[in-house]
Amino acid sequence: MYNILTLNKISASGLANFDAEKYVCGDDLEEPIAAIVRSASLHDVELPESLIAIARAGAGVNNIPIDDCTKKGIVVFNTPGANANAVKELAVCGLLLASRRIVPAIDWAKTLKGGGDDVPKQVEKGKSNFVGPEIAGKTLGIVGMGAIGKLVADAAIKLGMSVVAYDICEDEEAKAIITKGEVTCDVSDVFEKSDYISLHCPSVSATKNMINSESLAKCRDGVRILNFARGDLVNTSDILAGIKSGKVAAYVTDFPDDEMLGVDGVIAIPHLGASTPESEENCAVMAVNQLADFIENGNIKNSVNFPNVSLERSDKYRVCVMASKDIGVKIADILGNVTASAYDFNKNFYGIFDVAEFDTDVDSSVLNKIADLEGVFGIRVIC
Repeated sequence: MYNILTLNKISASGLANFDAEKYVCGDDLEEPIAAIVRSASLHDVELPESLIAIARAGAGVNNIPIDDCTKKGIVVFNTPGANANAVKELAVCGLLLASRRIVPAIDWAKTLKGGGDDVPKQVEKGKSNFVGPEIAGKTLGIVGMGAIGKLVADAAIKLGMSVVAYDICEDEEAKAIITKGEVTCDVSDVFEKSDYISLHCPSVSATKNMINSESLAKCRDGVRILNFARGDLVNTSDILAGIKSGKVAAYVTDFPDDEMLGVDGVIAIPHLGASTPESEENCAVMAVNQLADFIENGNIKNSVNFPNVSLERSDKYRVCVMASKDIGVKIADILGNVTASAYDFNKNFYGIFDVAEFDTDVDSSVLNKIADLEGVFGIRVIC
């Protein structure tokens, strides 16, 4: 039996995709072979020696120590696109919340409680304080045209907006979606041309604090900014200064911190982007399927620290190798009786080699030769 450690509440219907005759799931299991996590931070957690894989039920992996996992030969998976529709819907909601002053209007309406027959009059008298613009005819800037960014762009265009989308690759699919607007490889175009800006990029060194005093200075006065990607993409002090000066009309964030709470102009949502039953199930199903395929067959799909490598089983025995160098040919030469293989190198090397016969006792010398190759840090035999 394989023990799977669940480090958050994971969709039961998703976990049900594990074969019950092969897998046991729980939050307190000894010697787990793999783990599934949502938002729990693993940076200060001592990872079990038995662990060979971690699946993040979601796209972002900044809660997982990727470099440490790689050194230990732990494959880290994510589930890109599984929660894309849920985040898209909340982003569209955020556009409307940022424009129409809905949140402060609702809060004000609550204060009328107890006004009796006078409430309708108070509503008509006070509603002018909450006038906000329509989004149709405006320009939405999107930073990041991954699965979520593309869905948001498509929805915005269908709602009558034009879109300026920043994409480092300028891929053809993104260009096909933007039927009204443009795809650019210069993020400054987004800042300078947009009435609204929606962030949909990962948190990496190049994107952290990308919304700061310098980028805000390039923006139109009264810009409205939405962040449903990662909190550290936005410099808190600078965005609050922008709101205070009027440069920023509204900031909608799914990642509030203490400084933002209670500030007029900030709409703080408690990280609800992927909080739908559909999204949680989609992410769990995808994570489970990827883990099971890796555990049983050695196949890798949607890993953030190893290349995607898959191979149909052609023989009973399979040797999987991890390394820091591209050594596929050398491994095949050492094994000798390889019937099929697949390998790739992208920051790290991962290879799958099917062999007709293999005895871990008799052929231990073969494994030792592979282990002695420069750069090798992981070997697994599957039968």
